[in-house]
Amino acid sequence: MDLDLMSLKTGDNFLYDLPNVERIEQQFIKKIDSTEYALALDAAEALFQELTREFGQPSNITVFCGGGKNAADGYLLSALASAKSISVKVFELGNPLQFSPTVARARELALAGNAELNVFTGEETIERGLIVDALIGIGLRGKLREKYRCAIRKINFSNLPTLSIDVPSGLNAGTGGVLDIAVNADLTVTFLVYKQGFFTGHGPSCCGSLILRCLGMEREESLSELASASIMHREKLCKMLPSRLNYSYKTNYGHVLVIGGDYGYAGAGIIAAQGAARTGAGLVSLATRPEHISAMLTRQPEVMAIGVSSGQELEPFLSRPSVLVLGPGLGISAWSEQLLHIALDKKISTVIDADALNIISSKKVQFSREHAENCVITPHPGEAARLLDISVKEVELDRVSAAIELQNIFGTTVVLKGSGTIVCGRSSELVSICPYGNPGMASAGMGDLLSGVIGGLLAQSLPCLSAAELGCCLHSYAADLVVDELGEKGLLATDLLRPISDQLMIEGRSGGPI
Repeated sequence: MDLDLMSLKTGDNFLYDLPNVERIEQQFIKKIDSTEYALALDAAEALFQELTREFGQPSNITVFCGGGKNAADGYLLSALASAKSISVKVFELGNPLQFSPTVARARELALAGNAELNVFTGEETIERGLIVDALIGIGLRGKLREKYRCAIRKINFSNLPTLSIDVPSGLNAGTGGVLDIAVNADLTVTFLVYKQGFFTGHGPSCCGSLILRCLGMEREESLSELASASIMHREKLCKMLPSRLNYSYKTNYGHVLVIGGDYGYAGAGIIAAQGAARTGAGLVSLATRPEHISAMLTRQPEVMAIGVSSGQELEPFLSRPSVLVLGPGLGISAWSEQLLHIALDKKISTVIDADALNIISSKKVQFSREHAENCVITPHPGEAARLLDISVKEVELDRVSAAIELQNIFGTTVVLKGSGTIVCGRSSELVSICPYGNPGMASAGMGDLLSGVIGGLLAQSLPCLSAAELGCCLHSYAADLVVDELGEKGLLATDLLRPISDQLMIEGRSGGPI
């Protein structure tokens, strides 16, 4: 998603679920003593402005209109474009006999102009111009009817520039989920407030560039009380890291012990240890299979490598660290279970990832909520599904709810990885969504690196929620920096190590942390 975070006003980093979006719209109409139709007229003006700013003034526009509120915006935009001597063709999927007064009035205005209105049959061809998606907005409920699926396929397969009004049709704007198919827009112009589903799941890829038009609504303090989530801001989170004093010593910045790297998975533990070191932990150790010691020392000699063949051998080393990172490459063997069982008895800050989560979900090792407030779990959708005993599809249909449910069950800070990574703390805190990252991150070792980064931040005395949020931002933004230079294909987890460190060093030189 193309979103200029620096341009957001202080209050605009809040996101809203759909019930509160509808509530905010009705309150706004009532406050300004206006009507739904007048608001739709303002929306059409804003849409035309953004359309011409993004694409220039097109010679012709094809508008797909459904039967709900979004159709009013589509019809009014058609009338406005026709008045500007643009050729407009409207394909109608809604039944005019069932339109609300607002939509019916908007359609009459389009008819009175030069817009050409046609009932959508599915046989249409679109070869040029611009497409406007006004099919379905926030009123999406359940699966799409076949004619709507057909229209969305036609929009997507046209390969023409596409503007979605308020919400890309087929996308659940509250969850970021797509039940079957959704419009892949080049530009989405949304109104009044940001919907939380735009920033996670399928939201970023469906929306394309995202623009918010407030239509004159002022950002009020009461509005934030209705928010269901917020966008993370890397620069703001970086300022939470404490500055380093001149007389600092390595023990002032914590000791991270990564436990993992079973046979066949040595690299995962090594990457996590490197992530903790590059994020600024004072000391980093790796407890792994003895056979993997030389690989760790060759890769990063600053990491103290410990060979352990059993849980009993691990126990003496658990008195030293201030933070544990459990799971990267841990495997699911008897060795894995022994190490995890003993490590979970420690009452210190802990990051639990990967196979540690899989062992917990299998009930072979029990997780106690006794010190859950000092723990961060970092599941990807597959691990989250196993922990919740549901399908991956169910997780991805409503990622925010899945993260909240994990927090309710385990009591930990939750990092649900994926497109629009979600961080969820206690119930009194807003869910936050990471706006950085790209598809190049879909490669081995990325999650292991993130767990190490979060561990390194915990070692520097950040609270769990702040460490999780900053870790996600540093990690994903580093990936964006590398991709901007080299492209997405072939991106490796270790490519992010230097950009992660560089971000913190730049902040330090500018008077910020470290």
